[in-house]
Amino acid sequence: MATPKGYSLMDLVPDDVKPLIHPHWSNFPPVNPMWHYLLAGIFIILGILSFFGNGMVMYLFSCKKNLRSPANMFVVNLAFSDFMMMVTQFPMYVVNCFEGGYWTLGAFACQVHAFTGAIFGLTSLLTLAAIGYDRYCVIVKAFDGGHISSSKAFIMILFCWGYATAVSIWPFFGWNAYIPEGILTSCSFDYISRDWGTRSFGIFLFVMCYCIPLLIIIFVYSQIVSAIRAHERALREQAKKMNVQTLRSNSDQNKQSAEVRIAKVAVGNVFLWLLTWTPYAAVVLTGLFGDQNKLTPLVSALPGLICKTASVYNPIMFAISHPRFRLALMEVWPWFCIHEDKDDDTKSTKTEDGETK
Repeated sequence: MATPKGYSLMDLVPDDVKPLIHPHWSNFPPVNPMWHYLLAGIFIILGILSFFGNGMVMYLFSCKKNLRSPANMFVVNLAFSDFMMMVTQFPMYVVNCFEGGYWTLGAFACQVHAFTGAIFGLTSLLTLAAIGYDRYCVIVKAFDGGHISSSKAFIMILFCWGYATAVSIWPFFGWNAYIPEGILTSCSFDYISRDWGTRSFGIFLFVMCYCIPLLIIIFVYSQIVSAIRAHERALREQAKKMNVQTLRSNSDQNKQSAEVRIAKVAVGNVFLWLLTWTPYAAVVLTGLFGDQNKLTPLVSALPGLICKTASVYNPIMFAISHPRFRLALMEVWPWFCIHEDKDDDTKSTKTEDGETK
């Protein structure tokens, strides 16, 4: 059904919902209804994939004792936060898309939607940083007793949740607010208002949720890459002194060590995270300090949807691609047609537990 000419996005919103919405969105015409159906369909697919992917990781962790290592505690925490992200986000988003293309669930549901999205999204990001730190301890600090114990991993996980909660709770106390955004089918914090309170909270979030975790991730993975290069260089120099081509056995030449393999997977995941979250960070900074005319409803909505894709690829990158998780998949669900050599499981034991079994 076509929208009459001259209508704005706000004209289609019921009067009881209008107080929740920033006047900025009245400057734009309604989006084509097909966008709502398309985005709802995409969100349904993402929700189903996230539900089964992350649910699978949590189930395997609960039923396979050999997966209950300190390193995998971070992986299952990532799966849980991603799982909860989609459980709390996609049902409300889809309902609003099909109910009329605006927020229909009231102010309280809007706050819950935004708050849970902030907590689970930030916890996932911090857990990625924790996974990077764990890899750093295993690969860079291996000879300094740097392996993380289960108790230390548990404390780090609690810190991730506490950090995310402490950052996300402020709009309930008057510093900023959770309001509908973009095409008005989802809620987030206010990044449109130009008062000092809104801007200061936006800067606070940008530093705490983007810059600090990113700096940690860059540091640990740059150290990992440097350590791997130094190790390879030392092997080449030693082989040259011994007048041999290589010090590696044939099996070692055919397979990378589990540490290097997992580090590469983690680096790839962080790169994907940058691709998914940087557009949203750019939208926020534009809303607070840039040309707001560029923030059309779709321009504001699409980066938020892209962010949700992380909950789909995280279990694939960090769990399903790992030898020990793949072996567990083979045992529990052989019809997945996954093949993994048990040698990889043996080689990865040192990485997971800090000792050879």
